Amino acid sequence: MTESKTLVLVDGSSYLYRAFHAMPDLRAVPGDRHSAPTGAIRGFINMLQALRKEVRADYAACVFDASGPTFRDALYPQYKANRSPMPDDLRSQIEPIHTATELLGWPLLAVEGVEADDVIGTLARRAADAGLRVVISSGDKDLAQLVDEHISIIDTMSGKRRDVAGVSAEFGVAPTQMIDYQTLVGDAVDNVPGVAKVGPKTAAKWLAEYGSLEQLIAHAGDIKGAAGQNLREALGWLPTARELVTIRTDVAELPAVEALPLQAPAYPALASFYHTYGFKTLAQQLQTQHPEVAADAAAASAPAHGQSGDLFAAGTGAAPAATAATGTGDAPDAHDAARREDATGFHGTPAYRTILSWEDFDAALARWQQAPLVAIDTETTSLDQMQAQIIGVSVSVRPGEGAYIPLGHDYAGAPAQLPRDAVLARLKPWLENPDHHKLGQHIKYDRHVFANHGIEVHGYAHDTMLQSYVLEAHKPHGLQSLAERHTGRQGVSYEDLCGKGAGQIPFSQVDVEKAAHYACEDADQTFDVHHLLWPQIEADEKLRGIYALEIATSEVLFRMERVGVKIDGALLARQSHELGERILAVEQQAYALAGQQFNLGSPKQLAEIFFDKLGMPVVKKTATGARSTNEEVLERLAEDYPLPARILEHRGLAKLKSTYTDKLAQLALPATGRVHTHYAQAVAVTGRLSSTDPNLQNIPVRTPEGRRIREAFIAEPGNRIASADYSQIELRIMAHLSGDEALLKAFAEGRDIHRATASEVFGVPIDEVSSEQRRYAKVINFGLIYGMGAFGLAKTLGIDNTAARNYIERYFERYPGVRRYMDETKALAKEQGYVETVFGRRLYLPEINSPNGPRRAGAERAAINAPMQGTAADLIKKSMVAVQALLDARNPRVKMIMQVHDELVFELPEDQQDWLREQIPATMAGVAELRVPLVAEVGIGLNWEQAH
Repeated sequence: MTESKTLVLVDGSSYLYRAFHAMPDLRAVPGDRHSAPTGAIRGFINMLQALRKEVRADYAACVFDASGPTFRDALYPQYKANRSPMPDDLRSQIEPIHTATELLGWPLLAVEGVEADDVIGTLARRAADAGLRVVISSGDKDLAQLVDEHISIIDTMSGKRRDVAGVSAEFGVAPTQMIDYQTLVGDAVDNVPGVAKVGPKTAAKWLAEYGSLEQLIAHAGDIKGAAGQNLREALGWLPTARELVTIRTDVAELPAVEALPLQAPAYPALASFYHTYGFKTLAQQLQTQHPEVAADAAAASAPAHGQSGDLFAAGTGAAPAATAATGTGDAPDAHDAARREDATGFHGTPAYRTILSWEDFDAALARWQQAPLVAIDTETTSLDQMQAQIIGVSVSVRPGEGAYIPLGHDYAGAPAQLPRDAVLARLKPWLENPDHHKLGQHIKYDRHVFANHGIEVHGYAHDTMLQSYVLEAHKPHGLQSLAERHTGRQGVSYEDLCGKGAGQIPFSQVDVEKAAHYACEDADQTFDVHHLLWPQIEADEKLRGIYALEIATSEVLFRMERVGVKIDGALLARQSHELGERILAVEQQAYALAGQQFNLGSPKQLAEIFFDKLGMPVVKKTATGARSTNEEVLERLAEDYPLPARILEHRGLAKLKSTYTDKLAQLALPATGRVHTHYAQAVAVTGRLSSTDPNLQNIPVRTPEGRRIREAFIAEPGNRIASADYSQIELRIMAHLSGDEALLKAFAEGRDIHRATASEVFGVPIDEVSSEQRRYAKVINFGLIYGMGAFGLAKTLGIDNTAARNYIERYFERYPGVRRYMDETKALAKEQGYVETVFGRRLYLPEINSPNGPRRAGAERAAINAPMQGTAADLIKKSMVAVQALLDARNPRVKMIMQVHDELVFELPEDQQDWLREQIPATMAGVAELRVPLVAEVGIGLNWEQAH
């Protein structure tokens, strides 16, 4: 064995529970609740397949707990006593999961008397000692004690990786200290007590101070307070606790690592297995990827559970012959029987077809025109929404079906295809008719693609990406993720089809038959996902309202992106030149301060100069023990030393130059000189929009150089730029949510809220508040919204912690409703796992009950802030929709061109300035009724900066 070899160990017991809870209630016969449950089997297979793609393995084992007691039960009879019994529906799936594991080529291990963790620990340590790389796949934090330079842990469901640095960052202790850490904290899941009331933070603190459990015990008498007393009371128990949480690495009679090669799947038997349990999509994929096993599989399979047995009835790129003959995509009754649907999604063999003749096209279009809802997807030349050209169009009218019209496949030997312009001309009336309802995944992109060909699509009623975003903002919203998560279907990926990196081919070079299967699958799965998600939204009035808002916002964003904004390229070039000169000057200043030339971007060289040569104090260390020079450290050091300040200035100027002044003009379309940013709706969990190419949200406006960049966003000749934004929107929302009488009164009377807060906190008449007191009050007002504590406030204001605590306490005394809101919101979040905006958007907080103190604290801060940020996001979206409706009805010459935070930006003719000043603020203020008035303010100028 050599160091390049890899052993992959799967925590099978962890996998099967996670698969069971992650998947819907699938059954061997879809719709028949009395047939065998199969969700955990399907989820387990998905997880093993994903792991095999992600990690290359030479040797492998999937390890399960054996039935019966283990040595830990003898050591401590209450071990795992509080665990619920395994659900019957999961228990019945364990044997087929074992079978599937072996058919997929994974060696399977289960050893009596020990747990799966002990088998994993022993194999991992043996392999690491022999120089192998070991990857453990599990979500179980207990295995972190095994991590070293040879052993790491991945969690394919969450994407989390635990190496030495990752363990240290997550738990605050090194992997070598994890056993001691777990002994102190205990394990509530396995009913192993630790030290009473000692959590992760205290355990990490003690181990950082004393180094080990043994040294901590030796100094137990030195620990003060209740924690010290609890530690001393637990001294007799700790040796037993340590033995219970320690993973054994000496399990006897295990196979040698060399005896555990990862095998190729047993394809014919696997196909038969898929057929038996009703996994027809998996069977279809297997046939597509390994057509040579089809005959063997068909021979080995017999119809099970009353299914039709037509495992490979449909081809990969076209419908079965009987379907193709009809020219409409309608399948005979036999195929309808096989393609059953139920509330958990489509589970049959899909019927896909390729349209290559006008006869088939006309028949298909006639059917699409009669369908109440049609899923549409495009295959294109680019992800750039303003440049992409169509290569093909796929359509589905119900789950399990799809048709693909190839229009631009140009490889040698490609079949004759219908002419693109003629096809799009015939599709145009249907696509532009709002009475023909359409469905898509990320519909805004497809609208741009069709618009690039002169088609303005109307009638989009649904978007599965936005459905997912409304239901589960904290989860991924790509189609593959949605299909796997909600329907159990795993499709062909773009990389599977086109390759990766330098070897990736354009979609136009993909074989038409394979492209048809991929494209039809996208449209089909979009319909399938919609079939499952829309009823959940439809049943909830609040979610229906949020979803309708997102669909309407998508329409407005499409139009804004299409219009774009004019860029002054010559001005940006001058700014780039000036920034370049400033950067060189700052570099020379840094060299002079350091007494030598060095790489300003090298953490290693910075550390040597800061700490070794100039004797600056070490502020913090990285997870690997290196002296940190990150931005936080630089900001701390810059308070006392000039060199770190120059480094920060250099970084800021270089970022401005590379991100904006050098790049903005390159992003403009040559024909128009305008940039067309992409607004992403389904990214921020709070509902806020984000933008890319360029990122308008992150233009730094706190420095003169940053503000100058906005001067390059200009109006066309004869026009002006206008900016309309909400005044102190989040503080107004806090007043509404908290119902605090003093805040409500201040806003109702139109007072300066920061001056009013200063008057309350400092106990002075409002007309005697100094500018310094107002500045302090502004920091307090916004800081508390974002969960800032005394330490953060002290650091921001440059005062000591005691003074900061006093300010905060005085604030809460004056605004008791705010404290009550914060306490009640945290409690509600812990109870239900999410908070809501004023309008019903759900903001999930997965870490709100986390045993990890810092993560839980972060979730608690988010619970307070998210309703305000989320409500502000809802309000600006409502404003966008209302303002666009106003412009369409009253003044289409005014164009809405950008949305940034709480601001809307317009381009308007010079003679429309008075109209905009009157109409836009009134419309924005009227989109909702809160307990305080909404106020919007307008500025107008020749460029974006002047409009502020």
